[in-house]
Amino acid sequence: MTIAIEAQNLRKSFRGREAVRGVDLSIRKGELFALLGPNGAGKSTTIHMLTTLLRPDAGSARVCGWDVSNSPDEVRKRIGATGQFAALDEALTGRQNLVLFAGLYGYSSKAARMTAAELLAEFGLTEAADRTVDTYSGGMRRRLDLAAGILSQPEALFLDEPTTGLDPQSRHELWEAVRRLAQQGTTVLLTTQYLEEADRLADRIGFIADGRIVAIDTPERLKSLVGGKTLTIRLAEGSDPGSVCSLLAVEHGLTVQPCGECQTLKLSIPEASLAHSVIATLLQHSAAVVDFALGEPSLDDVYFALTSGRCKEATL
Repeated sequence: MTIAIEAQNLRKSFRGREAVRGVDLSIRKGELFALLGPNGAGKSTTIHMLTTLLRPDAGSARVCGWDVSNSPDEVRKRIGATGQFAALDEALTGRQNLVLFAGLYGYSSKAARMTAAELLAEFGLTEAADRTVDTYSGGMRRRLDLAAGILSQPEALFLDEPTTGLDPQSRHELWEAVRRLAQQGTTVLLTTQYLEEADRLADRIGFIADGRIVAIDTPERLKSLVGGKTLTIRLAEGSDPGSVCSLLAVEHGLTVQPCGECQTLKLSIPEASLAHSVIATLLQHSAAVVDFALGEPSLDDVYFALTSGRCKEATL
């Protein structure tokens, strides 16, 4: 097994605050690995160290066989990277941007034009090839940025929250492009706040919180850590979710996870039969339950369990 990206006890501080606190990673060649965590968890700082944009304060890392601190130029020759914002010239057309980047990578004029045409077709941008980038949608810009990022034919590709702010259709289009790259043998390290994205794409997932890796495993095994079922309860507008959480804690010893909507609650239960007791308790206490559903755990449930201490760390 060939390791493409590895880090040991990687650390980085800013103004006395430790942003990354001993990260260990080992990513196999050709693997699509997702690094998940909330804002400020250390995702981008870790990526910046692995791509030689930041020098680690301590620890070590090797990418494509080269040390990021001692041989940064060798690392840069072998990687591609895209960030949250497309690094494109908006006054140029999509085709001109790719030809320009190809020239910087040493392509001949003929090869640059041919490669640009191939990439525009591969990323579904042929019809927009001769429009200036300032007319592109957010999803089109991200796909063009990704196309530019692989002009160097990188062994490893780093994608730092590439779908932030995109609409659902644009996100799916970018997912397909990333999936194709991984199938072609490119090692991909993706950071994202969207857990569904990681679940759909990644071979393995690492959760990072407060600058530390708290779990690494496949999506399926991570979800099995939670165990049991997930009960989602939607309350009527104007009801008090706090009192419902307290009631379930007292009556059933359950910890409730608030969802994005303040009137929606999620809780992990060991077995489906407990769901009947939970709903019965809520109805007996006249809780305004509008809807409820029983399903399998999601990566959201895993993250909540990890950060609340209800899961043991998992590592492959």
